[in-house]
Amino acid sequence: MNDTDHRLPWHGVMVATALPLREDLSVDYDAYAAHCAWLVAEGCDGVVPNGSLGEYQTLTPEERSRVVHTAVDAIGADRVMPGVAAYGAAEARRWAEQAAEAGCPTVLLLPPNAYRADVAAVRGHYAEVAKTGLPIVAYNNPFDTKVDLTPALLAELYSDGHIVAVKEFSGDVRRPYQLAELAPGLDLLIGADDVLLELAMAGAKGWVAGYPNALPAASVQLYRAAVAGDLATALPLYRQLHSLLRWDSRTEFVQAIKLSMDIVGRHGGPCRAPRSPLNAEQEHAVRTATEQAIALGLAEFAEHVTPVELAEEGSVRHA
Repeated sequence: MNDTDHRLPWHGVMVATALPLREDLSVDYDAYAAHCAWLVAEGCDGVVPNGSLGEYQTLTPEERSRVVHTAVDAIGADRVMPGVAAYGAAEARRWAEQAAEAGCPTVLLLPPNAYRADVAAVRGHYAEVAKTGLPIVAYNNPFDTKVDLTPALLAELYSDGHIVAVKEFSGDVRRPYQLAELAPGLDLLIGADDVLLELAMAGAKGWVAGYPNALPAASVQLYRAAVAGDLATALPLYRQLHSLLRWDSRTEFVQAIKLSMDIVGRHGGPCRAPRSPLNAEQEHAVRTATEQAIALGLAEFAEHVTPVELAEEGSVRHA
């Protein structure tokens, strides 16, 4: 039995899954189930459906609910941490309750979407969703939400008992040390692919990850080496992958990751509006970097495991 058998539900490599769409932009649920199963077969610890990479803002309520159930059916509920972001706390709480009903052990929650909430509003938001009883991983993305979950505010939310961890996407590699001082029990999760090594070395317990959608095995190897302090393994891999990992912090990250998926032989597919296709220069950059990763052997995959096999394995292992 290895260390991952004892991990908390938000620990390890939790892939913020891209959502395969057909050419008519309908959701390909069968492809999504296969994608979730493949990621776990490649060594990832679980998935995060309905995050920004999953284009949740463009989904109908029926689609968003079905995405969660598709992931649960494919790999087992214990491996699924749904995103429950919404404009306000009432809607976010409903999505958290849906996640709980599906058997998911934890959720990922942004501050109020599209509203520049003050400290009181943020604390009220997390307090309301915490009433579901599920452990909440806060998601700090000050670029998209215009709300910065500073170390001091996160310490308050943790002290309130409303969060257990934070997906830190600010890119500020000084923050882990402030968090460790202010809230030593709060788990730090890497939130941006291109600061993985820096946050891993600072004590991260997990990675809510983007590029494992296309390169899961190499990404898992990088993460495991980084958190173990094995720089001899991690640093060369990080350098080889960083031209791709940097896309996770760009506006076009969904399109870039989906293109890389297509290039390595997985189904990424198109995006829904308002995301438009990459321009020629962007596409060339992503294609070149992905092909370089393939040439370096970083896109080698394990044998395919079907969603049914993984779901059966999960039901036995966690009975």
